[in-house]
Amino acid sequence: MAITTLSSREFNQDASKARKAAQHGPVFITDRGRPAHVLLTIEQYHALTGVHTSIVDLLAQPDAAFDFEAPKASSL
Repeated sequence: MAITTLSSREFNQDASKARKAAQHGPVFITDRGRPAHVLLTIEQYHALTGVHTSIVDLLAQPDAAFDFEAPKASSL
């Protein structure tokens, strides 16, 4: 696991760099040379906290885009 450190300025100038680095480990974001925030992937966060997202939580996300077609109910 790689640990990356970026200043707030670097993070603001290149957020995609921080997102890519987070795929390999935590990204520490500093403010005036002192660690202020940590960027993690959602998988890393869940592993750390032990919290797992349910399908209901995923479907409730406002920006969720799922292609789902419910099967037709058969009449008996």
